[in-house]
Amino acid sequence: MKQLTAKIVNRLKERKQVRNATGFSFAFADNLRYLNMTDWDNVTRGQSFFFSSEYLKMLESVCPENLELRYALIGNSDGPVAAVCMQIVRISAAQFGQLTDAPSRITEKIAQRVLVCGNLLTYGMHAVCFAPNADATIWHGVAETLYRIRRAEKLSGQPDIVLIKDIPETVKTQSALLGKLSYTAVETEPNMVLTLDPKWRTHADYLAGLTSKYRSAVKQQIFKPFDEAGCELVVLSDIREHAKTLQDLYLQVHSNADLRPFTLRPEYWTALAETAGDKLVIHGVRRQNKLIGFIATLKDGDTAFAYHIGFDRDVAQTGIPIYLRLLHASLEQAIAFGCRQVSFGRTALEPKARLGCEPEPMHVWVRHRQPMLNQFIRPLLRFIQPNDAPELNPFKKTSKPE
Repeated sequence: MKQLTAKIVNRLKERKQVRNATGFSFAFADNLRYLNMTDWDNVTRGQSFFFSSEYLKMLESVCPENLELRYALIGNSDGPVAAVCMQIVRISAAQFGQLTDAPSRITEKIAQRVLVCGNLLTYGMHAVCFAPNADATIWHGVAETLYRIRRAEKLSGQPDIVLIKDIPETVKTQSALLGKLSYTAVETEPNMVLTLDPKWRTHADYLAGLTSKYRSAVKQQIFKPFDEAGCELVVLSDIREHAKTLQDLYLQVHSNADLRPFTLRPEYWTALAETAGDKLVIHGVRRQNKLIGFIATLKDGDTAFAYHIGFDRDVAQTGIPIYLRLLHASLEQAIAFGCRQVSFGRTALEPKARLGCEPEPMHVWVRHRQPMLNQFIRPLLRFIQPNDAPELNPFKKTSKPE
């Protein structure tokens, strides 16, 4: 009994301690230029492109209509130790494909402002960027950052839900403190990642590493029907010229999604291409002088992101494997970039597994601002079962990338 009492007392002390102010210093902004850009660049330099001031300023200029961007710098006596990227998203029935025609009495209750730590336009851990001298205690500072932002939004409509997105397994362990602050870790569908063999110099090298069964499937079920349909793969050099077509193709895929938390604006494509420069290559599929598909491949350090995709759904339904051919175009571009891996994202797990991708487990930390509701939804969230990627190995035993 004494041991139980001592355990409860220690937990209460620990709970009280983590719910106090952290002692970190904070700088907040609705626009990146209002922060000290030298401090921001010092924290983010050499890390992901998606934390760079160039990318974030570009995103501000073409931000989806229902997104508001927020930023924070967290510091201690030695200076800034973390940069935090946040978005407030207005979610309504328009973002749910199955609820578009639902009665207004239902859709009105769905409308919410959600505070997201991370970037809804990307997949991967683009929520917090740490300086080299940061340690796991910074997650306490991240929690205080989100608390302060949420409270500051009271005049505009305080977000009820706070979400920290795309947390890989290693970061989940490092951020375990969030569990003591009423956050719940929820597993999402995995990110499908293909590790590239350093010996691969061309797509043909990749194909040579596949077993005959999978190599034949690529040639006979993807490349052959693609070529026979009169399709050709091209690199789009003038994105401004093709921006309207890219938007139309993107919307054909986007509008079919069950959840659409945002919709990109037409000017986004040109802005992204101008900002990313030679880090970005957009491949197009052309048939009878008409663009019927595209994929954007972005180099971010050692990782290539198969970033955005769009295609003509009517043409694809005739049996032309546009989507699968575009995945191989992104793979080939990643090899040309000299990357170590390709991040293909969450959807279409089976065809990506056939490429040789392996699932990278992903989580989100989520919390409701109302304690009673938070206690209620926590057990419900654990019932969410993400789809599992099939276990496939298309590589020869001697050719599987390490």
